[in-house]
Order: sequence, then C-alpha cells, then structure tokens
Amino acid sequence: MAIFQAFRALRPVSEKAADVAALPYDVVDRAEAKAIGDKNPDSFLHVDRAEMDLPDDTDLYDSKVYERARQNLLNMEKNGVMKQDETPCYYIYELTRKGKTQTGLVGCCSIDDYMKGIVKKHELTREDKEQDRIRHVDVCDANTGPIYLACRYPQQLLDLMEQWKTSHAAVYDFVADDEIGHRVWVIDGNEEIETIREQFENIPSIYIADGHHRAASAVKVGLKRREEHPDYDGTEEFNYFLSVVFPYDQLKILAYNRVVHDLNGMDEHAFIASLKFNFELMIMPGFPCKPVEKHCMGMYVGGNWYHLKAWEDVYEKKDVVGQLDVSILQEKVLTPILGIGDPRTDQRIRFVGGSHKLSELAEIADKTGGVAFAMFPTAMEDLMQIADENKLMPPKSTWFEPKLRSGLFIHKLS
Repeated sequence: MAIFQAFRALRPVSEKAADVAALPYDVVDRAEAKAIGDKNPDSFLHVDRAEMDLPDDTDLYDSKVYERARQNLLNMEKNGVMKQDETPCYYIYELTRKGKTQTGLVGCCSIDDYMKGIVKKHELTREDKEQDRIRHVDVCDANTGPIYLACRYPQQLLDLMEQWKTSHAAVYDFVADDEIGHRVWVIDGNEEIETIREQFENIPSIYIADGHHRAASAVKVGLKRREEHPDYDGTEEFNYFLSVVFPYDQLKILAYNRVVHDLNGMDEHAFIASLKFNFELMIMPGFPCKPVEKHCMGMYVGGNWYHLKAWEDVYEKKDVVGQLDVSILQEKVLTPILGIGDPRTDQRIRFVGGSHKLSELAEIADKTGGVAFAMFPTAMEDLMQIADENKLMPPKSTWFEPKLRSGLFIHKLS
C-alpha cells in the first residue's frame, strides 16, 4: 500500500508566495523564463531555469547552470524569501481555474513505491530530459518541482481536508497572472498527520498525472544517494520525492492538439481523400471545429475546418490504448499518410496544449501550409486503466490544467 510522508517543507514566507510561485520549468522556454526573471528577482524560475542568470551563450546543460540553481536556492533561504518548517507537516494545496476547484495534499511519496509500481506511470521518458533533472535535483540537493499525482480518495481524507480548511487560515492565498487561484494550508496537527499517513496506507495505487521526467529523475537521485550511503536505513529524505496527490475525479484534462508542418508532398485534395477510408468527414465552414465526443476530432487544412469521426471498425476491437483518439490519429493518419513515424522526435510535428484557442492552431498550420488536429480530451479513467494494465499512452496524450506552481514547496534531500 502507498507510503505518503509528511516533511519539513522549505517554502516562501507568506508575503513572498505570489512572487516566488512559478510555472513548471518545462512549460516556459529560455526567453520566456528570462523575461519573467528580469522583472521578478524572487521568481522560482531563477532556480528552475537558472541559465537566465548566465550569459546568453551558456549551454543549458553546462555545470554552471546547475551550480547557479543551487546558489540561487540557497540565497532565497539566506535572504529570508524562503524558510523551512520546523516539524514535518502535510500541506493542502487548492487550485481554482474558471470557477472549478481541485484540492490535494502535498507530501512525499516513496521511491520504493515507484519501483514497485504502486506509484504508476503511463508515459515513456526521454534520457536527455531525465539527465537534466537528475543533475538539477542532485546539485540542488532538493526536489524543486512537485510530481502531479492522483488517486481514489477515501471519504475520510476529503472530510479531513474540508474540516481543516474551515477551521484554519490559509498561509497562501493569491491569484496568479493567468487568473488561477492558489491557496495553501499547513496541516501541523499530530492527530491529523497520523490520520493522513494511515489513510494512504490503505490506498493501493497512486497515478502520475503529470511529471514523469521529474518522478523518474527524483527516483534515480534517490538510488544514487543509496549507493553513496550503503548504511542507509530508509528514513533518509532521499528515499522520498515531493508530490501533490489530488482526488482523480477533481482533475481536468484538456486536449493535447497536434499541428503537422506540411502535407508530406500531397496537395490538399489528395490528403483529404486519403482520410475517407477511416473517417466520416464533414466540412465546417466559418468556425473552428471543437470535438465534443470520443472518436471525433477537428481538422484544419487549406483554410477550412472539418469534423472527422472515426468509423467504428477503426477502433471497436482495440484495447484501451488503441481506442484513444491520439492513437487512432497516429495509426491512421500521422504515420501512414503524413509520415510522422516517431512523434517524440520528428521535427515536423508540434504539440499544442488545450489551453490555447483553436484559432491559434489554424494560424500555425497556415504559416507552413500544414494541417492541425483538435483532439477530444483523454479521460482520467482511461489514464488509470492504462497504468493499471502496465501499458503506455502515446506521447503528449494529456494536458492538465491548472499547472502546479513550482517554488511553493521544496523538499530537501539532506
């Protein structure tokens, strides 16, 4: 059963929380990070994207970047921007987007649970991205970005969180520039801490929603520390990684859309004709086509939007992975027609998170004469079933909103 530990978070003092909180390192590029960091000296991007504080020609993987990240983190604590709690606590983290609220618990999962498959994954990771975060975590001696997890919450945990929220003041309460609200409560009561720990011991599975690379990297740093400390007893902080666990039915998955830069040598008419073997097509003149059910997708090409509905025989005998719309698109369009064999590495395809407007997809496609696909979001239940069956989703199958902020909770490894 799941191990979920309380910990002594290094976190911003209350008046600095809004300034410190930053989007995850992998959703802002170098230029965006620098623009934010130049305006805000307290942004946690100075830790997560420390290259912003070095000359522009510095390689992203230069050892100086990781050392600067470590120094910036130390300075935030030294200068009083952040302070570590004196005793282990759990933390309630509430996010509100467009009137919808999700409330989870912040603590630390076990690297052994990850290796045993209690913490379950559904995506492959890339070695280069893993190595970057391994070096970052190891040099900083801390998990700086939380893993976004989900599980089936027992009612007792839901009740405990609501009772704590109504009887205690939030230590953080702010609305970020993207209009997402963030509220945090510190659970420091001994009885509540013990109840949370015991409740998680009865939870059989926890699912990675977002942060596969951060999770894999945190685990590998923990294993590295075990090799360096052969007398470890399992209680050391490097045996655990920073996590936020939400009730699965509170999470919102948005579509992860695709744009291919060209039509693989075909003209528009030949390309559209090639789709009729697997899809029912309907032109949607004058407005973007947003799919409203599974096995349907919108397509923009040549100035027009189309509604595509997969014929039933395309997916009816497939397993849960094969029935995903992203799988159908890959198997029936991207690979055989557009020549996108490996979407993880092919430079001709671009993935656009569902928080972007469909008109933006059309603009991207128009620039190169390509084609855009507006997907129907993957269901959380499908994600969990795939993880339970030890299967993998195609890359970029899910886009979770809202994004967790980095910098609100830091887990020190020693």
